[in-house]
Amino acid sequence: MIRHRPAGRGHPYLIEPDQRVPLRPVVGQAFELRATTAGDVGRVQAELESNGERRLVDADRRGPAIPDVVSDYGVPAPRVVDGHLSDAVSRLGEQRGRISWSVTAPALEPEERLRYRFLDETSRTRWFDLDACTWQPHGGSLHVIADDDRVRSRLVPGSVGWLVGGGVAYRLRFTLRLEPGERVVGFGERFNGLDQRGKLVDVAVFDQYKGQGARTYLPMPFAIVVGGDFGFHVDTGRRVRFDVGCTETDRIHVEVDLEPGDTEPELTVRLLGGAPAEVLDAFLTVTGRPDPPPEWIYRLWMSGNEWNSQARVLEEVARSAEEDIPVGAIVIEAWSDEETFVAFNGASYEVNPDGSPHRLADFDFPEDGPWPDPKAMVDELHAGGAKVLLWQIPLIHANHGQAGADRETMIRRRYCVARADGKPYRNRGWWFPGALLPDFTNAEARRWWTEKRRYLLEEVGVDGFKTDGGEHAWGSDLRYADGSNGGETNNRYPVLYAGAYHELLRTVTFSRAGFTGSSAYPCHWAGDEDSTWEAFTASLTAGLTAGASGIFFWGWDIAGFSGEIPDAELYLRATAAACFCPIMQYHSEFNHHRSPSRDRTPWNVAERTGDARVLPVFRRFTQLRERLVPYLADQARRSLETAKPLMRALCFEVDDDERIWDFPHQWFLGDDLLVAPVTQDGVRRWPVYLPKGEWVDPWRNETIVGPAVVERDAPIDEVPVYIAAGRAAVLVPHFADLDERRPPSEKRTLMEVS
Repeated sequence: MIRHRPAGRGHPYLIEPDQRVPLRPVVGQAFELRATTAGDVGRVQAELESNGERRLVDADRRGPAIPDVVSDYGVPAPRVVDGHLSDAVSRLGEQRGRISWSVTAPALEPEERLRYRFLDETSRTRWFDLDACTWQPHGGSLHVIADDDRVRSRLVPGSVGWLVGGGVAYRLRFTLRLEPGERVVGFGERFNGLDQRGKLVDVAVFDQYKGQGARTYLPMPFAIVVGGDFGFHVDTGRRVRFDVGCTETDRIHVEVDLEPGDTEPELTVRLLGGAPAEVLDAFLTVTGRPDPPPEWIYRLWMSGNEWNSQARVLEEVARSAEEDIPVGAIVIEAWSDEETFVAFNGASYEVNPDGSPHRLADFDFPEDGPWPDPKAMVDELHAGGAKVLLWQIPLIHANHGQAGADRETMIRRRYCVARADGKPYRNRGWWFPGALLPDFTNAEARRWWTEKRRYLLEEVGVDGFKTDGGEHAWGSDLRYADGSNGGETNNRYPVLYAGAYHELLRTVTFSRAGFTGSSAYPCHWAGDEDSTWEAFTASLTAGLTAGASGIFFWGWDIAGFSGEIPDAELYLRATAAACFCPIMQYHSEFNHHRSPSRDRTPWNVAERTGDARVLPVFRRFTQLRERLVPYLADQARRSLETAKPLMRALCFEVDDDERIWDFPHQWFLGDDLLVAPVTQDGVRRWPVYLPKGEWVDPWRNETIVGPAVVERDAPIDEVPVYIAAGRAAVLVPHFADLDERRPPSEKRTLMEVS
């Protein structure tokens, strides 16, 4: 069978071996038509019909049906070489045993319509229609909402254009003016830089497994122009591309993807005036802000993907207590059967053919099973002061047992995301391929999905869910129950996903993916990363850009979660930084239970590295973190009132000193703490920028007057942090006597190795 899919599968960063390139060619632009066949096909032709004429063109054999990887705006695409999911990532889009063919079609004339199809020796595709597209000043309505004439003038006159073909608009573009010296911060969680000026920015929710580069799980079409007293928000769920002073240094060119096309579309752009916090406040007023999360989220979180039994979980928590390392929350990933994401692995129960929810009494937990008494486990963890979160993904992929019944229920009741032809959409990504995706725009589907998890909260007693995934909706051909298509709603899917848990279960979530509106549903973490210094700094950048976009309750996997464990220096420097992030947590990837262990527990890192510093320094920072919990909870409330991120880039407090941009990995934690983590290996001294005012070094109780750049000693058991002088009396004592409970022999060891 010969195959041609004009838009491919909807992957934002691959050119498929059977798609049209580009999808919407502009008048005068040549384009390529691709198709795939079985490997034994000897000849393929394209039949082209236009202006009443029809002709056959021989296709060129391109070779194996492997997609082309699109570079991220001139930056090489991330390459994954290690990790338990790396093979699946590398094979994505490959059509094994098939060959790709290509025809270069001549450029279209204005108002020309091309019909075409592919033929081989035994089969042919259906006919496809393609209209010539041109950029026109009319084609839809762009509504500009501006705070005042000053910010309205940022829209460049005459820059609004619509890509129209056959009376349908497929893209919108417009331009904003930039002034010299202005910086552009935001666009959601970004790993490749705090200031995005000079970059090309893509707003597409995407699951990039490690090495994100310009890609991100949590983008937003929103940014703050620092130094310009304004910001902008393209109020849409669609994919948006920004040329932020890259092509023209004084222009932000904006292009919105309107696939699958519409007649007379309407879009809104908001131009917001004010200082960074005022712009962010206006954005959150429109898109939503959360209630303050519970205080326990500021304590240490622990997790390991291979902790797949009740005994193992309790053992790890007990070891933490033995090491005098306080734990606030444990995330249990490997708890479920990975089919229903509702039942504990090893439990026996009757299948509910109608997909209705179970209660705790419906399950039998064998004594020799992995989870003999989940409720007793949760009760024990609670008694020890730890909260419990369980892992989730919004997919159903198995076709047997309860998962099979749930699949049938979703299909029969139309609870899953569909394709344009009405058939259920099946996940096109590399993670759980072929799985069904619940449609969270459907109120009945939302209730059905969340009710199946209610017993975990109300009877087992868990405290929240790690709402992983959410990046699985690909393609503008998708259709949702609210009448929207994939182009409009795919980016919004992770927001709908987390929102269902918050609104119907009233619980804490810990999400990786997101979009505009995610601010209302804390908490978030930065996703998959290796244990490298580069990933460490990229993750800190992600936290600062996420905060500048309204994601206040954020963390990352300390020193990375994938591949070989970090060395002791990286682990402890990352721990020191995480101590001053909104969420402090460590996690490790599945490693097929091979030895040696790749767990990121401090005791495993200590054993694997043989470094005597690991346990005492990790303990020191977690005990400091415990003392900071009241401060964090108080500052979180203030952040929500003032719209200044809890973990905030320096530009939220300093707008008249260019030196802040030389220190992109420093931040304020609340109003009173300035944090300057060490992000390079082998460092003994570290430069710190101190803004105007008096600052107290809590480790030495010294006062320094800013603005100033100071070089200070950077021992491994400290992190450069300074306290606003007016709050020193309250906060400096938190840093004192952290070593009191450490055995004398351990104190000497730490002093010697430092």
